[in-house]
Amino acid sequence: MDRLDGKVVIVSGASRGIGKGLALGLAEAGAAVVCAARSSRAHPGELPGTVEDIAEEIGARGGRAIPVRADIGVDDDVQRMVNAAVDEYGRLDVLVNNAMASTRNTFDEMTLEQWDTSWRINVRSLFVTCSAAVKAMAANDGGSGGSIINISSGAADALMPPEFLPPGYLAYSVAKAALERFSTALAPEVADRNIAVNALRPGAVKTEQSVHELGEDYDWSIWKEPAFVVPMVHCLSLQRADGLTGRIVDVNSYGTTWGCD
Repeated sequence: MDRLDGKVVIVSGASRGIGKGLALGLAEAGAAVVCAARSSRAHPGELPGTVEDIAEEIGARGGRAIPVRADIGVDDDVQRMVNAAVDEYGRLDVLVNNAMASTRNTFDEMTLEQWDTSWRINVRSLFVTCSAAVKAMAANDGGSGGSIINISSGAADALMPPEFLPPGYLAYSVAKAALERFSTALAPEVADRNIAVNALRPGAVKTEQSVHELGEDYDWSIWKEPAFVVPMVHCLSLQRADGLTGRIVDVNSYGTTWGCD
């Protein structure tokens, strides 16, 4: 698989979890990484990790990265995130939409405010981030375009057995289903700018958030570490409009029904 030397990647939600693993892994593959997240400073009692920490770790490993504090639910933050990539590195090649709000509540207990927050951060933000990213990618020299990778979940699958989706995941599953349809519908609309758009289901990944929710004593035996997802996102980062685009792909079928040489 080709390296990402010379490519510029934005990873949202890069302070911890899957986003942190992707930022580190894509930088290792040669990309310059804009590490974006709301967490720009550590706070007692909150989950560990900041974008400054991740950017510093990438630099210590010999890579290139900058930290950007960005709340994807705030339009100005999103534009500042994309501007940071172009101002620092001169271009934007890949957007990894990984940040999300894990709104968890049952239908009976959920408030309209919680529902609206989930929609604003998990769905509305897709339009805002992709709008800014497409403009930047379309300006790349030689029509080189770019790739947009939206991180989804198996919870988006309408055929998922109920026992695998316990009560409290209504807003989350609806948001991820919307993300997938957004991805497949957007792809043909930006193909003329040589931009690929795909949604990736990363499978069960052990993160700081999942440990916080389920506890250290949970059976993590079949869960993967964030680094497991890196080759799949690396592969999708290489795609353009003439390659894999408009697809919903799963990490578990990587190397069989889809992949990179």
